[in-house]
Amino acid sequence: MNKAEKTATIDVLKEEFEENNYFYLADASTMSVADVNKFRRLCFESGVSMQVIKNTLVKKALENTPAEKNYASIFDALHGPTAILFSKNPEAPANSVAKMLKDYRRAGNERPLLKAAYVDSAVFIGDDQLDALTKLKSKQDLLGEVIGLLQSPARNLISALQSGGSTIAGLVKALEERQA
Repeated sequence: MNKAEKTATIDVLKEEFEENNYFYLADASTMSVADVNKFRRLCFESGVSMQVIKNTLVKKALENTPAEKNYASIFDALHGPTAILFSKNPEAPANSVAKMLKDYRRAGNERPLLKAAYVDSAVFIGDDQLDALTKLKSKQDLLGEVIGLLQSPARNLISALQSGGSTIAGLVKALEERQA
């Protein structure tokens, strides 16, 4: 790979990192060719882009992105063979890649191992974080929960007022019947 190709690769990666709010780094070493092809097919079907790129190029691309992204803690995970996983669907929840990895491993495959993940400015390092990543909720789910919580006190107040009104009306009616 000559210098021009490396520069082009860094620029493409930089764009990918800037466009995506999350990405995953995985270790696919010691996987057989058949297993790698099977995993790539699963990635394709799930709308995930899998790229194996030199760690030095990935590091340079991360260094060239805005400082507020804070990718520095990911640099320690850039050793050995690294596959980068991006979702091609911007509307997909951040945990979709983690769920895909977990499902693939649940099917009896030991690898790929999760090296690191970057999700909305949070960094997850190590394969032991995979379970936590699969349990992350999407923004739509969180917004739905917040709206539900905000609506529930109003609903409770309305139902209390309605039930209280019917109770008072029932008491008044009972008193009228007694007097008659």
